This record gives sequence, C-alpha cells and structure tokens, in this order.
Amino acid sequence: MKKVLLICMALIMSLSVLVAGCGGGSEKKADQKASSTEKVLRIGTNADFAPFEFQDVDGKNYEGFDMDLIRAVAKEMGYKADIQNINFDGLIPAMESGNLDVIISGMTINDERKQKVEFSDPYYKSGLSIVVKKDNNDIKKFTDLKGKKVAVQIGTTSAKEVHKIEGVEVKELNSSADTFMELKAGGVDAVVNDRPVNDTYIKTTGGADVKALDELLTSEDYGIAMSKKNPELVKSVNAALKKLHENGEYDKIFTKWFGAAPKK
Repeated sequence: MKKVLLICMALIMSLSVLVAGCGGGSEKKADQKASSTEKVLRIGTNADFAPFEFQDVDGKNYEGFDMDLIRAVAKEMGYKADIQNINFDGLIPAMESGNLDVIISGMTINDERKQKVEFSDPYYKSGLSIVVKKDNNDIKKFTDLKGKKVAVQIGTTSAKEVHKIEGVEVKELNSSADTFMELKAGGVDAVVNDRPVNDTYIKTTGGADVKALDELLTSEDYGIAMSKKNPELVKSVNAALKKLHENGEYDKIFTKWFGAAPKK
C-alpha cells in the first residue's frame, strides 16, 4: 500500500511540474507577442550633416536637431524611433523599397522629390551658402564661382544648384565633411552647403582657415519625407509637428541647437 501511495505521489508531482512548465511557456509567448506589437517608426537619415544629424564622438548615438525632432514626433505619435544611417542618395530608394517609413535628413522640399515622396509640412527654413579659404578674396558671391572648382555633397540641392552656374567645375562627394576636407586640401576653390552646416563647421573648427560668405543662393524649406502609399502617416506626422509647435517642445529643440528661438 505504501508503495502504491509513493507511486501516486510521484505521478502527482510530475504532473505539477508539467503544468507549471506549460504555464511558463504561455507567459513567455505572451511577452513576445506584446513586444512584437510595439509600434516602431523606421527612420532614415544621413548622419553626416551637423547640426541636423551626426554621430556622437563614440559613434554610438545619433544627435542633432533633426534627430531630436523626429524622436519627439515619434513619441507624440506613440511610436518607438528606429534610426538607420544611409547615404543621402540612397534614402529615397530605401523608402521606395519599403525599408523606411520616414526620412529626415535636412531634405529640401522640391518638385523633383515630390514626384517620388510626400513631404510633411515644412519644419525648417534654410538656404545655400559658400565657404572659401580665409585668404581667398576672388570669391565674394555666387557669380564669382564661374571658372572655379566647387565641392558639394552628392544628391543634394547644393549639387543641383551649383550645376546651374555656368562655367563651374563641380566635384560631388559623399558627405559634407568630405567637401570641407577637399577645400582644406586645396582640391577645390569653394564649398557650397546649407548655411547651418557651413556655420556649424566654422564654429566647431574655430574658423582659423576658412570663412563663410553672407550671400544665400536659395531659400529652402526642409520636410520629412514619406511614401505616397501612406497618406495616413503624413497626416499623423503633421499632427505631431503641430502639437510640438503648440506645446513649446519644437522651440526648446530649436534653441538647443541654434542658440535662439525660431523667428515667428
């Protein structure tokens, strides 16, 4: 009888362990399901465009005005921001292939890009300016670029606009940092980039060897690019941008990166 009782007790304990094991597996699956349903906003940028997007000194984090803004937009929408660093001329193709939800990368709203993507409401007004070596007194305005070698970042409005200037030898490079290096090495006479990028470069380097000219070639609006197949996302992003303007968060981010609140 004792032997029978022992066998019964052993069977009960085995069943208890089996039931407990099944319960644990169900809980784990539930956790995995919750994690998989987390809303993620896949963001594309070219993190070589300070002060809008760049990597920190450790190369681990993405920083800049655009990065803070898009994280705030994602948070306002209830999404987790997943930022991917892609060459500028590869951003729109990456979106067209379905690998990105939005692009924020100091991207100018223009008719050519509008054929491929939908833009958010403008979030920043910029323009193109020239950087030359400090001892260069030949170039004082954009018309003086005729007959000169000029570095621009490939795929940007800088490249597009400089190509329109008659007699300019345009050198298209992969990043804005490369354009400044080419100027420093004497490979070109001037660099054309967005004014905030040029100003930030001079500020961070102390402006010992170069100077930025005052004239602006264009007046440009930056926008967040999205797929034409996702009009609801465009509405959501615009609503989030509007809310950030209303609650003062946009002004805080702007002041952090540009030193003063935006002009109303």
